[in-house]
Amino acid sequence: MRKWFALVLAAAVLAAFVVAFGALRGRNRREPDAEKNRGAASAVAPVSSNDRRAPVVVELFTSEGCSSCPPADALLSRLDETQPVAGAEVIALAQHVDYWNYLGWSDPFSAHEFSERQDEYAAAFGNSGVYTPQMVVDGRAEFPGGNDGKAFETIAQAAREPKAEVSLTRAPEQNQAGDGLRLDVRVGRLPKLADGDTADVLLAVTEDRLSSEVERGENAGRRLSHVGVVRRLTKIGDVSATGPAFAGEPVVALDKGWRRENLRAVVFLQEHTSKRVVGAASLKLFG
Repeated sequence: MRKWFALVLAAAVLAAFVVAFGALRGRNRREPDAEKNRGAASAVAPVSSNDRRAPVVVELFTSEGCSSCPPADALLSRLDETQPVAGAEVIALAQHVDYWNYLGWSDPFSAHEFSERQDEYAAAFGNSGVYTPQMVVDGRAEFPGGNDGKAFETIAQAAREPKAEVSLTRAPEQNQAGDGLRLDVRVGRLPKLADGDTADVLLAVTEDRLSSEVERGENAGRRLSHVGVVRRLTKIGDVSATGPAFAGEPVVALDKGWRRENLRAVVFLQEHTSKRVVGAASLKLFG
């Protein structure tokens, strides 16, 4: 009887030990997905606003007629609003192409000049054609616009490249600007350009907080929102390795349909042939 009781007691102690050990293992174990998500969250955490940031121009060729584009639009918005890449100041340029307009929905923010600009990139990158959504980072790399991992990696790399010093402010004298706004643009410390190349000085006017209720086409029934929509893109000059520094006071013509509080000017330097962006600056025009 005593032997039987001892056996039962030993079995009970062993069972309690197994349960306790299993519980301990369960508490310390992290699910692989949870660990992966934790890493992803830390990778996109906003960095301190005190960190010095290098401007990086992120262009998105998109269209409201393209069903693959809304996730890329959302990624651009996230990059613009949260500035999540350490060391980089993301300058968003959303360029709505017009070659989707014949498929049921005419994108109200589209322009043929943006389709032509995308064609120029295709030639520079050696691509046989164009597609949407396409993201181009500092004119150095292109990839499908919804690829957030590639976007973060490429933006971080571009931020480490040498940049020209670009100053962009409102000009102190606004006389004779009419309904426009006069800017003061100065470029200095130009980094080494590709042999024989020059850099175009480009001025873009962008508008945030735009949206559409799409009635037809692939995105019918959806409300689409956008940031950094390019309203106008013009060349205001050029610079070269051997020429003088650039200084100018371009006047931005303001369309009555644009909401002034959402407007921003962007000046960037882009090598004419290679399409590399070698400097940029942005300025909120009002407010």
